Amino acid sequence: MRRAAANSVCLRCVHTIRSRPLVQPSLTSSILPTVQPQPCLGQRSLTHRAKDRPSRMILADQVHRTPRLGRDDRKPRRERVAGPFAGMNRTVANVDPSRAASRARSADRKDSRDDSRRRPPNDRKALKMQRALESVSYSKRTSLKEKMQSFESFEQFDLLPTLKTAIVDEVFAGLVDIRPTPVQRLAIPALLGQKEPGEPRTQQERQSSFLLAAETGSGKTLAYLLPAIDALKRAEAEDPEIQAYKERAAIEKERQKAADFKGKPFEEPHPTMARPKVVVLVPTAELAHQVGLVAKKLSHAVKFKTEILSSNLKPQQIQRNLYGPKGLDLVISTPHLLASIADSDPNILSRVSHVIIDEADSLFDRSFSSVTSSIVERASPSMKQLICCSATIPRKLNNYLATNYPKMVRITTPNLHAIPRRVQLGVIDVSKDPYRNNKDLACADAIYTIGREASQHENLVKDEIDVRRIIVFVNEREKTEQVAEYLRSKGIDAQALHRDTPEKRHGETLETFTTSEPLRIIAPPNPSRKRSLANVKVLVVTDLASRGIDTLAVRHVILYDVPHTTIDFIHRLGRAGRMGRRGRGIVLVGNDDRRDVVADVKKSMFMGQALI
Repeated sequence: MRRAAANSVCLRCVHTIRSRPLVQPSLTSSILPTVQPQPCLGQRSLTHRAKDRPSRMILADQVHRTPRLGRDDRKPRRERVAGPFAGMNRTVANVDPSRAASRARSADRKDSRDDSRRRPPNDRKALKMQRALESVSYSKRTSLKEKMQSFESFEQFDLLPTLKTAIVDEVFAGLVDIRPTPVQRLAIPALLGQKEPGEPRTQQERQSSFLLAAETGSGKTLAYLLPAIDALKRAEAEDPEIQAYKERAAIEKERQKAADFKGKPFEEPHPTMARPKVVVLVPTAELAHQVGLVAKKLSHAVKFKTEILSSNLKPQQIQRNLYGPKGLDLVISTPHLLASIADSDPNILSRVSHVIIDEADSLFDRSFSSVTSSIVERASPSMKQLICCSATIPRKLNNYLATNYPKMVRITTPNLHAIPRRVQLGVIDVSKDPYRNNKDLACADAIYTIGREASQHENLVKDEIDVRRIIVFVNEREKTEQVAEYLRSKGIDAQALHRDTPEKRHGETLETFTTSEPLRIIAPPNPSRKRSLANVKVLVVTDLASRGIDTLAVRHVILYDVPHTTIDFIHRLGRAGRMGRRGRGIVLVGNDDRRDVVADVKKSMFMGQALI
């Protein structure tokens, strides 16, 4: 029986049968049910074999990757059937050419109003940080323009006569037809409490806060300094302690003069020694030096004491300036330096009546906010006015001021957050020939073009040429030295300025670009064969020189890198075309830059719209 089974089955089945124990047929028929004949193991296909299920106790070996499906695990391809859902998941359009042409002709005949409805309501959303700027309605801008017409000259402001004289003789010496700027027409009367020209000022509340928001190069420094100095001198005339000191000083000088005394003069400490009345906070030492120059020009005629506190001064010099026997009226400093001095001498802010925060969007951001707020809190018991100034008002700053100072008076100019139309913007596509994405070459070529145009203009003095001063902005600090070195290799007088530059060089370097006097040199009689530019000076900087620096002499600004935000665009292009002068900005755009951002800004500048 076993031999017959071996002849009727394959070898594979024979091996399986031999491995099983023998069972008697009688027992098998009585115990087991009748079994249907099964196909041979060799005749079964692989599809009949059951698949092994994965064990629950085995961990996956590649959890971080998405498993790739095999052919058997993929979903079967869906057949295309006719019906309402027959066109789903198609990769090739089933379009009749004749019907498509008729539809195109009918679309062309539609009204233009339908096209305008299909367009997005505002396509100027390329720049992400545009939404961070606080908007000003155009109805508000129109009303401000009408309000500015009432004040046409500085004589209409209710200022001290000596202060009006200082404006003409010291600040604007040698200029004719001096008129206040829009922010000065709006801010000075509001800070003085003067509503109309010729009317006396009204009594201000003890805790008054103001926000001065105006475009770059509009004269905000003079707008907040004049009312503060006017209040300083008026309070000094009513202070009995200061008047008694002046009387004692005058009597002592007369006595020493009558007795022909040759010893030390009257050296009694002034009541305002290390107790200033006005504090101006600025983000950088360069801006502190610039504001200090304007204040010292006014002090020549008005007679008040001003001190500049910056990191480039030695500690002994700072202490000598603060604790001088002649007193102190106005302090211009960075927040961290003044806060460190207030920690050692808390009474230094005990008599402050005016706190002015210039570039408030920087001083209230993450790096300065805590220090600036601590200074304001320490000066709040005696503070009468808090003035915040900025050319850009982000929504974060606007919400912060609305929460902490709900009664703050907002003074905004009509052109806030708009680059002046007198500044033209040019774009150079660096990806095209002849630059082939070489920004260094494109920057040098743009500078040479500016220099050649300047050399073609005839000067009033023979054999003299005007020097063009150009600022090149980059995004990274390390890039300043690289770009400046490349420009010097091409014969261009270029200097780099950044945080790592020694403090003494900051003032020397910026002095050439901040002076309003024209810069002329003698034309070289025999120009050398080596390619060089004698009539161009270039300053390669980061955003260090983009905030508040009054670069009156700069007419051209080159943006080597596309700025990250609208705020940076406004401040960088604002270095040209200041105080009503014309300027020009050039943006170098490469393959890795946001072309839509540059096109968006250029369109807004052309239309005269705010970048919001």
